[in-house]
Amino acid sequence: MATYDGPEGRSLLQAEAEGDERAVEAALRPRTLDEVIGQERVREQLGLVLAAARGRGRPPDHVLLSGPPGLGKTTMAMIVATEMSSPLRVTSGPAIQHAGDLAAILSGLSEGDVLFLDEIHRMSRPAEEMLYLAMEDFRVDVVIGKGPGATAIPLEIPPFTVVGATTRAGLLPGPLRDRFGFTGHLEFYEPADLQRIVTRSARLLQVQVDEPATAEIASRSRGTPRIANRLLRRVRDYAQVRADGVVTQPLAHAALALYEVDESGLDRLDRAVLDALCRRFGGGPVGLSTLAVAVGEERETVEEVAEPFLVRSGYLARTPRGRVATPAAWQHLGMPVPAHAPFPDQAVLFDE
Repeated sequence: MATYDGPEGRSLLQAEAEGDERAVEAALRPRTLDEVIGQERVREQLGLVLAAARGRGRPPDHVLLSGPPGLGKTTMAMIVATEMSSPLRVTSGPAIQHAGDLAAILSGLSEGDVLFLDEIHRMSRPAEEMLYLAMEDFRVDVVIGKGPGATAIPLEIPPFTVVGATTRAGLLPGPLRDRFGFTGHLEFYEPADLQRIVTRSARLLQVQVDEPATAEIASRSRGTPRIANRLLRRVRDYAQVRADGVVTQPLAHAALALYEVDESGLDRLDRAVLDALCRRFGGGPVGLSTLAVAVGEERETVEEVAEPFLVRSGYLARTPRGRVATPAAWQHLGMPVPAHAPFPDQAVLFDE
């Protein structure tokens, strides 16, 4: 388990000079709810929860944050700790495979601590059951021994707050979801909000960038701040090496073309999936495993990295029979839409 201490005493540029990517990302994150751009509904709701808790002088209710990767769930957890002036303890579901692992973490908490559990849906079942009791009654039962002679020793825990983050809220068992007093779902960002994020990050990175360039970067960021910040830094590198360091729209266009990010935000893998689907399989339907083999990637990579954006953008549909290319996919590849191409009347979110 890690403890987040913040970047105080260390500048963003120092972190970049030392090649500390984690520190750079942390330095670009907003620190308070007032600094958060976008996510107005979640920001307002969470602000009320935290303000009420401060007024009562008690830790806030447990918080569950869901949504696709890169939208700010970790940032929100850090903000909860900052707004409550509490330490943030960080761990993840995959790191907690035994109830004893969780018991060791919980026993080290102090009153008011914020425990951030990333990928909470990947915790083991015994650890989940222990977490139920800890969240509700602030105690855990530590089992000593095995078999008929085993003894459960109750261990009291000072009041604390769990902030859970998940990209797959449907995998959380009902009893665990019910123990969160506040649930917030983070949505993909609008281009205007992403442009404001790029402008803010450019200021922190001390990058000279004009407004058309920030719009260009934002439009290719797939609605995700993490991607927007990454593209900004790559465009900044291009401007530093091949120009005078000033980022303009033509320069941003050239840099993103070099990094194979097209005008719609599709990258190499996205285009490979569409190309295989349209050119090799006539638009589908085709099974996910077959499609993954065709592009030389693992099934999970295609399903979790490429497909969500392609489906959301209307280039691909999931049907009971397999993946199907939409007319937009053919048009994006510069190919005529064939008369025989299969197009579902209604796209559904099921695999074959």
